[in-house]
Amino acid sequence: MKFGVVVFPGSNCDRDMQDALQNDLGKEVIMLWHKDKDLSMFTTEDCIILPGGFSYGDYLRCGAIARFSPMMQSVIEFANKGGKVLGVCNGFQILCESGLLPGVLLQNANQQFICKNVFIKNVDGPALKIPIAHGEGRYHADEATLDDLEKNDQVIFRYCDEKGHINATANPNGAIRGIAGIRNKQNNVFGMMPHPERASSTEMSNIDGRKVFEILGLN
Repeated sequence: MKFGVVVFPGSNCDRDMQDALQNDLGKEVIMLWHKDKDLSMFTTEDCIILPGGFSYGDYLRCGAIARFSPMMQSVIEFANKGGKVLGVCNGFQILCESGLLPGVLLQNANQQFICKNVFIKNVDGPALKIPIAHGEGRYHADEATLDDLEKNDQVIFRYCDEKGHINATANPNGAIRGIAGIRNKQNNVFGMMPHPERASSTEMSNIDGRKVFEILGLN
């Protein structure tokens, strides 16, 4: 599997993602400039990643301008053909703005930027320690959309405590139903607020991020 990492003006996690994929996971990575359009070097077995940061300075809403970049038009087409796409933090916001994923990311409930390690889990899997760094990471959707996500098993990660218990205390931003990440119905587009690329190196004494890529089938 080959990876493409899109670089927007204001991206600040693009090189972190490149380093994690290349050096920690041993993957081939191609950096993609936001003004370009060509994705012909990728097949639907590959993955395009929208990294974290502050694309276009987070003017308007987070991800609202990046959604209209030339590269995003190609990413949308790539996803609609079955290609894998992962959005992390700001990348998750862009996926929601583009309509590739339902819902929206709102300002954190405490109205503050949060940067710390949290724990997330996938269904009945173990708690994984993954960093977050966002000011607008509170996932929200209407009840019908949320029920649809639950029914189709589209919630891929929820915030939990160190022992894997899902509760309000372990929810860092007030995300509805404790949602930290979701996928589309076709299971090829994934979005999450926590940063797995920041927990993939043995030098950081935490490689739980590698398990995230495994869970998503991107290993």
